[in-house]
This record gives sequence, C-alpha cells and structure tokens, in this order.
Amino acid sequence: MNQIINIDLNNHIDQSKDFGNKQHVPSKKQSYKKILNIQFFLSIFAIFIIISVFVYYKISLNHKEDFSDLLIHNYSISKLYANHTNDTSNSSLLQPNSIIGVIEIPKLNISYPIFNELTDELLKTAPCRFFGNFPFSNSSDYNLCIAGHNYDNDKFFSKIKDLTIHDKIYIYDTSDNQFIYSVIKNYEVKSDDLSPVYHTVTDSFELTLVTCNNFNGNRIIIKAKIEDG
Repeated sequence: MNQIINIDLNNHIDQSKDFGNKQHVPSKKQSYKKILNIQFFLSIFAIFIIISVFVYYKISLNHKEDFSDLLIHNYSISKLYANHTNDTSNSSLLQPNSIIGVIEIPKLNISYPIFNELTDELLKTAPCRFFGNFPFSNSSDYNLCIAGHNYDNDKFFSKIKDLTIHDKIYIYDTSDNQFIYSVIKNYEVKSDDLSPVYHTVTDSFELTLVTCNNFNGNRIIIKAKIEDG
C-alpha cells in the first residue's frame, strides 16, 4: 500500500514539474510577436535615419544656394568699385575660385556666378568654367564650356534639359560685357564622350552647358551660338 502511495505521489510530483516547465517555455506565437516587434523598431530607426539624411541634404543644398546668392550680391557690389583691370580673357592667371562672370537664363529664372575652374567643392556652389574663354578674347578657343550640378529640382543646371531652340542665355564678364547666346541644340552623350567640349558645331563662338542626367548616367548638353551685334 505504501509503495502504491509513493508511486502515485512521485507521479504527481513529476507531472507538476512537467507542468511547471511547460509554463516557462515560450510559444511560437510569442516568439513570432517578439520578432515582429524587433522588426518594427528597426524599421522606425531606418526611417529616422533616411529622413535625417534627406533633411541634412536639403539644408546643405539650401546653404549652397544661399551662398551662391551671396556671391552674386557681393560680386555686383564689388563691380561698382572696380576699375575693371582684371583680364578674364587670361583665365590661367586667376585663382580657381575667382569669379569670372555671371550666367543668366531667363526661361529657367536662374542667375549664378561662374567660377574660373571646375572642382568638386566649387561645383557645389555655382557653375564652373572648365574649357574655353569669353568670345573675342585673346584665346583661340571658340567654345566656352560651363558645367553645373543637376539636383533634380530648380537649382543650378537641373532644368537646362527644358531649353529649346532659340532660347536665350546671357553671359556677363567682369567688365560688364554682355554676350547673348541662342540655343541651337539640346542632346545627350555618354559620360566619357568629350566631343561637345572640344568641338564646335558652327563657325562662330559657341557656349556649351553640361550637366548630368541622374537617371541614365549620360551628360545633358546644351549648345548655343553667339548672336551677332
């Protein structure tokens, strides 16, 4: 009799232990829910990082735009007191960050200073000359090439793809000489095609604007011819 009672008691104790152990083992549903919670918080964190990067990008871009406007303002003021002794036709004597003039495109409502040379940092602030010189200078280059960033908005050269034949582009040098160009060609080339830079399509002075097509990696090219008189 005692053996039977001991056996029943031991079985009851073992069953109690098993029941207790089962209570501490998490179910598949709980594990799945925990994984979902982790994924949710990781997603929130990733979204926060993306938004932060985008906001920083927009603030930085606006800062560059504001600085470009400030350059234009200071450049306009400095011209009032300048004696126009700077010779922008000989750009090799100028510093890379020297402003050699201004480009205006009324159709796109843009006006920016033009830096003497092209560098990554200068290109973030304003368009840059990377080949050629002003018309009627001592240079034999008949093609003035200017590069500008494409931010896929309304800043810098983002919208030059919208220029059409006969649209006007105005270039001013530091002596207030105005050069009016009329668009004659709008096309794209591969990123390694430099023919638009070193070749003209007319027998007159030309202006070449270059920017990137951020969708296909090509270069957007605007060719313009100087207007007579």
